[in-house]
Amino acid sequence: MKILLLGSGELGKEFTIAAHRIGQTIIAVDNYENAPAMQVAHGCEVINMLDGEALDRIVAKHKPDFIVPEIEAIRTERFYDYEKQGITVVPSAKAANFTMNRKAIRDLACKELGLKTAAYRYATTAAELRQGVEAVGMPCVVKPLMSSSGKGQSTIKTTADIEKAWNYAVEGSRGDVVEVIVEAFVKFNSEITLLTVVQNNNPTLFCAPIGHRQERGDYQESWQPATIIDKDLYEAQDMAEKVTEALGGAGLFGVEFFLADDGVYFSELSPRPHDTGMVTLAGTQNFNEFELHLRAILSLPIFEITLEKAGASAVISASENSTNPSYLGLEKIACLPKTDFRLFGKPSSRPYRRMGVALVNDTLETPIEEIVERAKVAASLIKVNS
Repeated sequence: MKILLLGSGELGKEFTIAAHRIGQTIIAVDNYENAPAMQVAHGCEVINMLDGEALDRIVAKHKPDFIVPEIEAIRTERFYDYEKQGITVVPSAKAANFTMNRKAIRDLACKELGLKTAAYRYATTAAELRQGVEAVGMPCVVKPLMSSSGKGQSTIKTTADIEKAWNYAVEGSRGDVVEVIVEAFVKFNSEITLLTVVQNNNPTLFCAPIGHRQERGDYQESWQPATIIDKDLYEAQDMAEKVTEALGGAGLFGVEFFLADDGVYFSELSPRPHDTGMVTLAGTQNFNEFELHLRAILSLPIFEITLEKAGASAVISASENSTNPSYLGLEKIACLPKTDFRLFGKPSSRPYRRMGVALVNDTLETPIEEIVERAKVAASLIKVNS
């Protein structure tokens, strides 16, 4: 099968490697040259994916069997036409279109499906944002409707923060949608990602929940399994199944939840492998998240997902701008037991840009806090040079 991968970052790279292993062809697309997935793909294209005509051109050129989006900044309304042409959009044109915009997915979850979410409002101007903050109360969280990895996200604690939060959200927005969502702050105890695998002709499966810690809206460490009581896990699984069923299609979804004293809150959803799910590269499961996504797409039956080990991932970040980054400390991390790492091969760096991950696993009996700390120490050994 030929797969057109729209977005070629580190998640796309691991997906491409998984596809290679079972004989699939990948054409990697992004808006810059030498993106991580392009380095391992069979072919590549550099276009602005918000340019609908450019998108139509490469679809017509390559005639893919599948279109697999990896990022938000895509002219997703074109996907409906591609489905009419007989191309499978992953997970579906509806799923990709809805989830590339926080407004569509939040309204689906809250208004149509009745899932518990934080109180929220939308704003297209700083003045509307001020009204939204008054409605949901402070503290509250502001996010662009189109963004990823925490870009443009901030917390408003006082009225003095509102204009700054608006400007930051607009700067961090992907695509051409200038609109934000402001959410009431949920007093949660923890956050989890529930990787949900929707199959074409077999039951929906769930990975063991993944916990994570964020800074600046971007994850810093993730771990599997996360601690969660059975009642909350069943509630999260029920919510995840409802929203993925409403979106349609097959593939892996990263569904995020807040766990609070008063229950489970639906937060966000990605119709593709999730950054926090990179912990599965530590060998925690019988299949990592990229292999699961691929198998579900190709309608290869997945009998079960088993938790084999406990594990953690910790982000390796850059601290400076560089057009030719290099790395120090590989020998040090390579000496650590039950530890591995991935460098993504990004051609440039900037402060806080995710350049790799450290991965640690151990027995299921090992305290997860210990494994997370080991992953953090391992990540700190690698320095990104400018």
